[in-house]
Amino acid sequence: MAGKKDSQFLTYKGRPLVRSGKTLYYGNMCDPYVIMLQICSTKKVGDLDVASRVTVQLLNTDPNVRPREKIVKKSEKQGLYQAMDIATIWLDRALSQ
Repeated sequence: MAGKKDSQFLTYKGRPLVRSGKTLYYGNMCDPYVIMLQICSTKKVGDLDVASRVTVQLLNTDPNVRPREKIVKKSEKQGLYQAMDIATIWLDRALSQ
C-alpha cells in the first residue's frame, strides 16, 4: 500500500519501544539519548514469564563518543514497570537539556 510505513513500532508515551530477545530499546535512535533495558531475570506468573530484575541504562547515541562513555546512567530495578518509570524520567530529562 502506498503511503503506509513498512514497519510500525510499538510506542510507549509517544516514543518507540523495540525488543530484541531480552533487551528493549526505548526512544528514537536519531535523538541524542536512548534507553536500553536488559531483562536479567524472570519469574513465572501463571503461564507467563514476567521480568523480575531489569537493568536500565541511559545511552548517548553520538557515534563519536567512546564506547565506555556511552553509558550516562545505570540502575537496576525490580520489575519492568519500575524500569520503564525511571527510563521515561531519565529520557525526558536528558532530551530536555
